[in-house]
Amino acid sequence: MIQISNQIHCDARLEQLEITNRLLPNPYRETPYLIIKNFFTPELCMQLASMVRKDEDAEAAKVKQESVSGIIEADVVTKYRKTNIYTLDDFYSEYYEKQFLKYKPMIEEYFGAVMMLSTEIQVLEYKEGYFYVKHADDSSELVDEEGQTVAFKCVAPERKLTTVLFGTSHRDSNGDYDEGFSGGELLFNYLYDKHGEIVKIKPQAGDMVVFPSNPYFSHEVLPVEKGYRLTLVQWHDAIW
Repeated sequence: MIQISNQIHCDARLEQLEITNRLLPNPYRETPYLIIKNFFTPELCMQLASMVRKDEDAEAAKVKQESVSGIIEADVVTKYRKTNIYTLDDFYSEYYEKQFLKYKPMIEEYFGAVMMLSTEIQVLEYKEGYFYVKHADDSSELVDEEGQTVAFKCVAPERKLTTVLFGTSHRDSNGDYDEGFSGGELLFNYLYDKHGEIVKIKPQAGDMVVFPSNPYFSHEVLPVEKGYRLTLVQWHDAIW
């Protein structure tokens, strides 16, 4: 294990692999990811979740795959990912952008980076049984015949930072699932806490999680057991 912040360690095997983007925040931070509380208010989150649930204009989210020719293509592959994707309407998009400008200096200071262009906001819906397997946001993972990771190939170099805003809250097994969910944790595959436990984020509605898009922060969305998981996801280019 390699300590990368006061509270978090990462898998030492990553140091042996070729990784194009190795952006990490100051190692004296408590965690190498940032959680911004109340980016959206709970009331606004409830309204957004209600609106998305009523919207039937969704498409299945896609995953990037590399063909034999070396061309990166996107396709719907449900064994890797089961998610619905929506477009954010103008009211919520404008409010999001206003809030993002407010918190942008905090994010840049935390990661020692200057943020540049950003992608469109994706609204991702996870119903019961929906999930997303392990992946890095900027790279494809290459594995050997035994399933061991041997390298990462950067396929989206413009993705330096990832932001995930949660529109619904994680609940325990006795929670209220009207506007929340159990399961569906955001799990970082190579990050471990001071007790040696793998890092799982169990968010509240309105929380924004910010982390580098590189393979150190490979992650997955565990299957939603009950309820409704809603996130707003965006990727950002940056220099540091």
